[in-house]
Amino acid sequence: MAASTNLKSWIASANDRGTDFPLANLPYGVFTHANTTRIGVAIGDQILDLQSCAGEGLLASLPAAVVDACTATALNPLMALGAEFWSALRGRVTELLHESAGPEIQRSAAAMLVPQRDAMMRLPAYIGDYTDFYASIHHATRVGKLFRPDNPLLPNYKYAPIGYHGRASSIVVSGTEIRRPSGQTKPQQATEPTFGPSKSFDYELEAGIFIGPGNVMGESIPIAEAERHIFGLCLMNDWSARDVQSWEYQPLGPFLAKNFATSISPWIVSMEALAPYRVAMSPREEGDPVALAYLTSATADRDAIDLTLEVYLQSTQMREQKMQAERVSGGNLRDLYWSIRQLVTHHASNGCNLRAGDLLATGTISGPEEGSEGCLLEMKHRREPLRLPTGEVRAFLEDGDEVTFRAFAQCEGLPRIGFGVCSGLVAGS
Repeated sequence: MAASTNLKSWIASANDRGTDFPLANLPYGVFTHANTTRIGVAIGDQILDLQSCAGEGLLASLPAAVVDACTATALNPLMALGAEFWSALRGRVTELLHESAGPEIQRSAAAMLVPQRDAMMRLPAYIGDYTDFYASIHHATRVGKLFRPDNPLLPNYKYAPIGYHGRASSIVVSGTEIRRPSGQTKPQQATEPTFGPSKSFDYELEAGIFIGPGNVMGESIPIAEAERHIFGLCLMNDWSARDVQSWEYQPLGPFLAKNFATSISPWIVSMEALAPYRVAMSPREEGDPVALAYLTSATADRDAIDLTLEVYLQSTQMREQKMQAERVSGGNLRDLYWSIRQLVTHHASNGCNLRAGDLLATGTISGPEEGSEGCLLEMKHRREPLRLPTGEVRAFLEDGDEVTFRAFAQCEGLPRIGFGVCSGLVAGS
């Protein structure tokens, strides 16, 4: 079936204006239902069970490698196949769910649906390695000003994407409770550090980039080929203990302040689904250096994605008073200084071998204006503190706070496609 952005499904909920998962989206995830873990595709408020589709012959027109990958319990085998195979599967799923599908196909596919409310979502892939970047110049500048008011950006920032290797074992799926970490902290006025629960607990609004086919160790990934190595995007909250971080980060960077938990959304939105929402990166300031040749893209007018990201916060008092979560900030992926294409290319530029299921992250996504801060630490520049509808003030997260990220791409003439949610509730230490 030819690609289209105005698709209708025979599944009614997929045609609802507010759904994150219309037929134009079709994100992949892994879920457990009836004591069985399977790969699925989100459609409206349902999940299409790909393992059952394969077993019933609904995917028989696809290459055997695709059918086999759909019977796995993690997305790594599918990720490793490459863009041509992903596109073929996406096309077949679109045929099965499109309103033009015949009555027999609709009956067969309907038997493969699982209501999302009845499923338990899992991590979508085995994540062997995780790298976090620092790709938002607005975030880097605001945070830098807190520590170096006259020189917020270090000299390398505008020449190379900055990142660090994170901890894959503590990545958890949305909805997992997050325990407040403990660590060494040293207030400025103290003479020695102490150990205890973090008092400056924060969230970080990020996008995750799942790697598809990897590269051979010792070989780089040219920027023109970078997106062929990207399976898709998810939402990410890289929880941070700011007081631990400020004491430990020099000279080697983030460590215990970051490695205790990272939450990701369960659904991975494909680059093919996001293709209609490609835009140019936000312009750099006059006088900024030109990117080095290996980071220079021939498609700069489409290197960004017009993706709106939002942060919602709900305190214990708000839940007790039946108040909805409050939107506290929002940003856009197009405002990054470094594109996701550049992040992949730079990561492999020294011959580092990426593997299917590896996860890269953008770092905190922030915009230039007030209200677009991607974390609480950045809000210190505001004239007024963050105040919730209950009158509570937040400098950092309190126990019982629940943080929820949402994201969607939408523009005139195109459907709205979303990412679901990435949420976590802060528990005591």
